[in-house]
Formats: sequence, C-alpha cells, structure tokens
Amino acid sequence: MRGIYSLVTDIRKGVFTEVARMAYAGNGYAHAEDIPFTIIPGDMPRHRDSVFLERAIVGERVRLAMGMSLRPAQTRILMTEGMDHAAIAEQYYEPPLINIIPYACHRCPPNQYRVTELCQNCLAATCQRVCPKDAISVVNGRSYIDQSKCIKCGKCAKACDYHAIVHLERPCQVACGMDAIGQDEYGRAVIDQDKCVHCGQCLVSCPFGAIADKAQIFQVISSILKGDKVIAIVAPAFIGQFSKRSTPEKFITGMKLLGFDRCVEVAIGADMCTIEEARDFQEKVPAQQNYMATSCCPAWHSMIEKNFPGEVGKMSMTLTPMVFTARMLKKEDPDCKVVFVGPCAAKKLEAIRADIRSDVDFVLTFEELQGMFEAKGINLDEVESADPLNVGTAAGRGFAVSGGVAKAVADLIAETNPGAEVKTARAEGLRECKKLMQLAKAGKYNGYLLEGMACPGGCVAGAGTMLPVEQAQKLVSGYMKEARTTSPLQSPYHDLGKELEEEE
Repeated sequence: MRGIYSLVTDIRKGVFTEVARMAYAGNGYAHAEDIPFTIIPGDMPRHRDSVFLERAIVGERVRLAMGMSLRPAQTRILMTEGMDHAAIAEQYYEPPLINIIPYACHRCPPNQYRVTELCQNCLAATCQRVCPKDAISVVNGRSYIDQSKCIKCGKCAKACDYHAIVHLERPCQVACGMDAIGQDEYGRAVIDQDKCVHCGQCLVSCPFGAIADKAQIFQVISSILKGDKVIAIVAPAFIGQFSKRSTPEKFITGMKLLGFDRCVEVAIGADMCTIEEARDFQEKVPAQQNYMATSCCPAWHSMIEKNFPGEVGKMSMTLTPMVFTARMLKKEDPDCKVVFVGPCAAKKLEAIRADIRSDVDFVLTFEELQGMFEAKGINLDEVESADPLNVGTAAGRGFAVSGGVAKAVADLIAETNPGAEVKTARAEGLRECKKLMQLAKAGKYNGYLLEGMACPGGCVAGAGTMLPVEQAQKLVSGYMKEARTTSPLQSPYHDLGKELEEEE
C-alpha cells in the first residue's frame, strides 16, 4: 500500500537512487554491477534465503530502471549486457513495460479457501453442511478443504462463526482489472501482454516486489548532462508527494537543482483538454454518437481498444493534458526536451507512440524522480522557495482525482451554455470501468459523458505515487483552492488547444 514504508519500497528507492547517482557521475554505466552490492551489502540475506538471490533480483531491477529487458535465467548474460545501447539520452524503452521477475515471485495461491488454526472443530460443523461439493472433512481435529473439489463459492467462510476460513488470492491478480495475470507451470505469476494495459496496479500490489516497470532515469540525466534544455511538465498529483512540509515553490527549486531548465504545470494542458472535450461533446452527442468517453487516462483508453473495439470511435479524440502541454512547449522551442513527471506508468507507453514521440521525450514517475532527489542529496524541506506555479486553473488541477475530468467538462458547458445539463457517469479501477462500458454499449448511458480512471481514486493512486490515496486527494483539493483562477476559459492558453490539435 502506498504511504506505508516497507522493504519493497526501500529496495525500489535504492535502485532508482543508485541509477540516478551513477548517471550524475557522468562515467556511463561503469558502476552498474556494483549497485546490487550497494543495496544488499554484507554476506547475510535480509529477506530471502540467499544474499545471492537478493542481489540477482536487484540486478534485474537495475536493468529495468535503465529501460532494458529482463535476462533469461537459463542463459549466461552479464547484467550490463546491452547497456551501451540503453545508456544514451535518445534511447526509449521497448515493451513490455511491466515485468515480473520470475525468481522473485512468491508463487502465491491464485484463489483458494483455507481453514486456519482458529477452527474449533465445533459440533455444528456448518462449513461442512453448506458446502455444495462435499469438499470439507475433518482431518486431525480440524476442518480440511479438499482443493480438488472446492469450487471457491465461499459459503463455508460465511457460515463459520469463528471466522476460521480465509480466502487467499494473489494480490497482483486481485489488483489487475484486466484479468491479465496467470501462472506458469511452476506456479509463478505471468502477465498476458495481450490483455495488459500497463496501469501498474499489479506492481504496487505485490508484497514481494516481484513486479517492476521500465524507467528512463539514466536517459533523462544523460540529456541534462549533455546540455539539452530539459523542461519538466508536472502532473497536478505531484502536490505533497515528496515531503510533508515541501511546497510547490520548494519543489521548483529542487527541480532546478537537479538540472531541469524549468517546470510547467500539466494543468495548463488539462485546461486545454477541458475546452476541447466540451466542444467535442456538444458537437457529437447526440448528433453523431449516443455518448462520449473522456480521453485522458491511457490505460482506460487501452482497455476500450482491447475489450470494446466497436466503441473506440465514441472516445473523445482530444489530446491528453500531457500531450497538449508538451506540444505547446515544443511549439515555443522545437529543440527543447520535455519530461512528463507524473503518477502514471501507462503514460510511459503513451509517450512512445509514433504520433507522440516528437512531443514527449521522457516520462518519470514521482517515485523515480524521488530517486534523483536522493542521489543529489536534495531535501525539499530545506531548499529556498522559487516563484510559484500559478497558471493552471482549479479545474485543470482537479484532473488528478477521480471525477475531476468529467466535472471540469460539465462545468464548462454549463458556464458557456447556461441551462445546459450534462449527464456524467464515472468509474475508477478497470473492473468498474469495464462494467461502465458494458452498460454504455447496451445503451444505458445515452447522452452521457463517461469518465474512466484505471487507478482507484484517480491519478493520485497511480503506480508511481508514494502517498496514501486519501491523503493525496485532500492535498490536491487544497492545491485546487490555491489556484488563482477556476475556469479553463480564464487560462492564458485557453485558445491554443485547437491549434495544437491541428498540428497533429
């Protein structure tokens, strides 16, 4: 769970920090082989059976953090194999983005009910009485479930007065709303890449840290050291992610200390997105289509493409806030490099789409950026404040939380067309998003604007965040109130969106 410090988060942070430190040293990847020994020192394991296994897992995490692929365990390949091609500013990572390190997987039970030591061997034996398959008997003075007969109905667990029966599931499978996680012949989790939409909820749900995504930390720093003008565009969910006492003004100072030329709010692009989606909705619903789905969440977009291909045309064709903001900057300075800094793993694959690559050069999650701060020894609580971010409106900043996109669009339509009513429906989490789309396909949401967020709670719950969702939502709410303006029409860039879309 985000916001709870654990050994898993410690290792992730250690890898990001050491990769960033290696990049800032400016000596290439010469010390990559040393990183596993830095993170796992000594000769005693910290959490697994072998210190060598722990270092091997860290080694794979280093490769992923460099944007590289996992090594096949059955082949002798150096950890740095191929790193010369990856360790350059222009290198993109290649799919698959989300990876399971096989020998880090705990082989959790995929789905079963088990009787615990709380069983009292009671006379009522209600668990046995309600079982429709006679799968429960008494073995050694305790109820026992024959897994070959059990159909996982859960009636036994509900009937037990002592709550002695528990339901075990793979956390990664539970978190995956696309049912993309299965298992190999050894019981290890595997990802069906044809189903995966790269939301990253599995990687933040694995208690053993066996799942990781690829990163561009080294490449971003290499671009900075090359002397490129690197501009960070920052998603509104950033507020409070890096320190309890840090302010946006201190964050900007910290970013400049890392070597970024400047920071720009992605809320600016969200305001443009609001204006264009409002126009899109009014032109198309119901004249051309019976409903419209928002465009912002890339995993929601991918889910519709994979599961509801016939409904893809009913998604708004508006650019995402990330792309609007990046395209605006590239219009001002075609030679600059743009780094999207946000909460989302799926944005990494959105950025390498053929039609987006020229706009967004790199993507970093908040967690990866924190590794850069750690590598440079920057404490955001202690740095001086810079000029604030005051261009994005409250509506644009609200995109970070579930319901924020639809609300911004509906509010704008009401503002420009007094008396107009826009019916909205939303879902968060991909299982709920699929239910929403099933109803929409069946005609239950005619005339509606539909918002889907792959992460429960919205962008503030993305795979690259570090705060508990509820806390992050409150901080974004406060950040919205601090905005100088509320309506996207008050943005100085309110008339730029259409022009940027036409440049596609």
